[in-house]
Amino acid sequence: MKIQDFDFNKENSVFVIAELSANHNGSLEAALETIRAAKRTGANAIKLQTYTADTLTIQSDKDDFIIKSGSIWDGKTFYDLYKSAYTPWEWHEQLFNCAMEEGLICFSSPFDKSAVDFLENLNVPAYKIASFEITDVPLIEYVASKGKPVILSTGIATYEDIELALDACRRMGNHNIALLKCTSSYPAPIEEANMAMIPDFKERFNVISGLSDHTLGSTVPIVATSLGARIIEKHFILDRSIGGPDASFSMNEEEFTKMVKAVREAEKAVGQVSYDPTEKQLKGRAFSRSLYVVKDIKKGEVLSEENVRSIRPGFSLAPKYLNTLLGKKANKFYGKGDRLTEDLLND
Repeated sequence: MKIQDFDFNKENSVFVIAELSANHNGSLEAALETIRAAKRTGANAIKLQTYTADTLTIQSDKDDFIIKSGSIWDGKTFYDLYKSAYTPWEWHEQLFNCAMEEGLICFSSPFDKSAVDFLENLNVPAYKIASFEITDVPLIEYVASKGKPVILSTGIATYEDIELALDACRRMGNHNIALLKCTSSYPAPIEEANMAMIPDFKERFNVISGLSDHTLGSTVPIVATSLGARIIEKHFILDRSIGGPDASFSMNEEEFTKMVKAVREAEKAVGQVSYDPTEKQLKGRAFSRSLYVVKDIKKGEVLSEENVRSIRPGFSLAPKYLNTLLGKKANKFYGKGDRLTEDLLND
């Protein structure tokens, strides 16, 4: 899978996404500066959300349309929340251009077909399906039909929901899919992060796996990286004092920068499976043990535990040969501290 110039088949690093969401709080300048700040943090991408209140829901005060899920938005209507949180579509081109100037990949989450059509005109390099949209199979089919990589968040998904979403992509001939473990609570409790799903997604569904994180702090992204996550997405804000619907569970520039640094260090710590010693490990073998002469040995004298021992350093014969050597006669004079030579093994 490849998103613009980030090739998941060649890159060993995590694809870090700074989620803008509603963290502009209605200010275009704040949105632009957030993109610039995201670049400074070391993120690979900035992600938008493309919807209006009218493409997501209807204006209604009926009980069904009032949020009461135990979230920070309880008591609001869906319509009022999304009206306050949306990113104006007329900003998008300027935001995409700003990201391009900064060297950041920019893409978005569409919430209906009109948003997909709009984003296609901006030549978006990938699509993200938000957790609450994973049950919208027709929308996923339409997104997948565009042939761009599709990243699916699974915050509310059952096993069947995930299978149906993956089938929808593949039915459209799109196999460039990533699944993100997500907990759709805002903020999410760390005990519900369930990072064991990261390797399971990869193995069970044969996709790139990653994390869309709503917990506080960097712990979960670091754990996700150590378990093989290839994508980390986190809400990003210039300063929480800006306010807005997502501010309380978003990272500021300093926090996001520290998280990216920790993720990059975790990448290095994970490394790769290899039983070949590194250059530093080879040098360290000087401190291993090997068989040395610890007492002068005359030619013809029998090698014994009194004159040959396994000691440091590790430049002589390996200790595994000790029993083979004991009882043999020295083929020449060996002084204390001399290495034993391989020809003794053949005598």
